[in-house]
Amino acid sequence: MGLIEAIVYGMLQGLTEFLPISSTAHIRIAPALLGWQDPGAAFTAVIQLGTVLAVLIYFGKDLVSALSAWFKSLAGKDRDSVDAKMGWAIFLGTIPIVVLGVLGEQAIKGSLRSLWVVAGSLVFMGILMAVAELLAKKTRPVGSVRPVDGWIVGLWQAIALIPGMSRSGSSITGALFAGFDRPTAARFSFLLSVPSILAAGLKELYDERHNLLNGQMLTPTLVATVISFVVGYASIAFLMKFLQRNGILPFVAYRIALGLILVGLLAAGTLDPMAGIVK
Repeated sequence: MGLIEAIVYGMLQGLTEFLPISSTAHIRIAPALLGWQDPGAAFTAVIQLGTVLAVLIYFGKDLVSALSAWFKSLAGKDRDSVDAKMGWAIFLGTIPIVVLGVLGEQAIKGSLRSLWVVAGSLVFMGILMAVAELLAKKTRPVGSVRPVDGWIVGLWQAIALIPGMSRSGSSITGALFAGFDRPTAARFSFLLSVPSILAAGLKELYDERHNLLNGQMLTPTLVATVISFVVGYASIAFLMKFLQRNGILPFVAYRIALGLILVGLLAAGTLDPMAGIVK
């Protein structure tokens, strides 16, 4: 992988990880269109560590409060505080994606990276997002969060294991269906992303350490990770303001349009569904 590719992947990861348009889809589509080799699920998971750092810095105070209150609740203190409930919601909400991620690891790294899967996921989740935006009540503030909300939104987040679904798109949609207002749904989505993305990134970093941290892949991996952090931080700030004013329908339109264009290219034979993937 050259530096130009690393820069492109880093920008795509940082820009699309938090926007509900699927970073995995874009990192899968870009090399297929440009004739590059697919960087693979491992590389994608590792450069997500840059976007995790962006969340840790942007929502540092919220995360520290939730983690501190969660530990106190284990000792029987302040179990009914908002921070403790958020901590438990994040803990419980992480379980589904971890369990399903381990069970479906081979498919996630292989057959599910087909561009047909990506195209269908873009359209399908776009429709679900539209339904949530138009029909969900969107009245619950952050103070109303309960541990059970972690299970609900966590199950939605687990859908993002399918390339093209979007982790932020699925978890924000789940939070909206649970009745949360847009800013709370986005905040919940970002906080919930930290454990799962961090765990996946560190696991892949360890598993692929000889491939990604040695030889020719070391510099591209570091460059893509740093860029994903910088762009990701700006993306969070943008989305928090954008959702309050505009909702998620603009992203719905983009997802469906991109998915349909991809279907057209695949149906016409212009793109191979497994383009760029080393078999």
